[in-house]
Amino acid sequence: MTDVTLSSKNPTAVKAEALVVATAQTSDGVAVVSDLLPTDLLTQLESLAPQLGVTGARDEVRKIPAGPQLAAEVLVLTGLGERADDGTFATETLRRAAGAATRELAGLESAAIALPASDDDEITAVTEGALLGAYAFNRYRTTGKDSAKDATKAAKNGKDPVATIEILTPLHKNAKAKAAAERAQVLAAAVHATRDLVNTAPNELYPATFADAAKAAAKDVKHVRVTVLDDKQLASGGYGGLTAVGQGSSRGPRLVKVAYTPAKPNAKVALVGKGITFDSGGISIKPAAGMEAMKSDMAGAAAVLSTVVAAAKLNLPVAVTGYLCLAENMPGGNAQRPADVITIYGGKTVEVLNTDAEGRLVMADGLVSAVEDGHDVVLDIATLTGSQMVALGTRTSGVMGTDEVRDEVKAAADASGELFWPMPLPEELKSNIKSKVADVANSGPRWGGMLNAGLFLQTFVGDHPWAHLDIAGPAFNEGGAHGYTAGGGTGVGVRTLLTFLEARATAK
Repeated sequence: MTDVTLSSKNPTAVKAEALVVATAQTSDGVAVVSDLLPTDLLTQLESLAPQLGVTGARDEVRKIPAGPQLAAEVLVLTGLGERADDGTFATETLRRAAGAATRELAGLESAAIALPASDDDEITAVTEGALLGAYAFNRYRTTGKDSAKDATKAAKNGKDPVATIEILTPLHKNAKAKAAAERAQVLAAAVHATRDLVNTAPNELYPATFADAAKAAAKDVKHVRVTVLDDKQLASGGYGGLTAVGQGSSRGPRLVKVAYTPAKPNAKVALVGKGITFDSGGISIKPAAGMEAMKSDMAGAAAVLSTVVAAAKLNLPVAVTGYLCLAENMPGGNAQRPADVITIYGGKTVEVLNTDAEGRLVMADGLVSAVEDGHDVVLDIATLTGSQMVALGTRTSGVMGTDEVRDEVKAAADASGELFWPMPLPEELKSNIKSKVADVANSGPRWGGMLNAGLFLQTFVGDHPWAHLDIAGPAFNEGGAHGYTAGGGTGVGVRTLLTFLEARATAK
């Protein structure tokens, strides 16, 4: 994990390998945005910008020699885009620019960032962005000993993130600024841990090893306890969703509870995460093209685990229990079939029409268990439907549920910089999941697929305060890196869930 400190050093004198400065688009060309650099240097850089191909656009990063006026070796210009009407930049813009820069600094030992950081919100955004961008997943890269060409390729693609970052700010001694930076480090560690789990190969990460990872993550974290129900306990306990989905695999399902219980909690929140460690679709098998991305179908459970651990490390006065609903969906000889009827924990029956609509089955067990345990509010997070991507694309998640809780999640997402959009649960669509033989069917028509899935989950929470977060597209970046987001696992949801918990912790 990259180390971050706040510093009041003069950016011209800081002896880092790279100095990061912001650029912006203006009607007259490019502006270098800094209150810390001397005027003559700003003027020089702005006049050179067109020759260097610098436009100031968002996600644009350019590296140039620092020159004699700077002690740093390289000057990194990171784009902010256009200013808001009031002349400022949104915190998410700063977060994204800082992250885009640090993504390009992999392999370096030190960097200093001189982006706008003159209040607590700006310091938080810049620090978070810098840390979120400083991520790499190199677990499976070899040293490339077979040939010089392989060695060069491995070195290029396997660089570690920049080791240390100084955030240059006049508020380096401010208590709130320091606290914001410390929180950013806990938050980034949680996002990185989620990304690591999502990026882990499915032959290594399956329900039993995921349960082990949960125990390891919670080890030595105060007030956190992990309990695991294995496949035999799930079957005997009536957890029909997890049992049915997991029965086609040689690796049995697990329900992992990760409970953080502070001494005097102000609230009690349940987080339920979908943890399909690989989703082949079961007998309703998926097309081969793109199936490798289905190692990410456990991103919801990964986000829940990391959020609970982060809440404990921040000593939040709110009790949080994570329910990790873990199974591998495989088309084995013992796999569930379309037309099977299963009994979810708590007694409701489900007709299985499509074995590739398996996430909602394991989530149903977790939701009933969470409601039964008596939490004030239940949130679930899942890579649940392809329909989410049809409706909202690959960077915006959907949220639905009880109106007040849904709006609370949206507010937390906005505050944290994550993109969530509120979706309805129309009464008239409930007929889509009616079954001719059971209480409910696990699949409905193609139209409104995300909403049909939400209505299915609602069946298992009743009128309990609840929200469902569908992160199917945003959880795994199959395109190019952007901002602070690398390819592969993104860690989406952690920032929103943690911000939600912080709001609950301080609510009256």
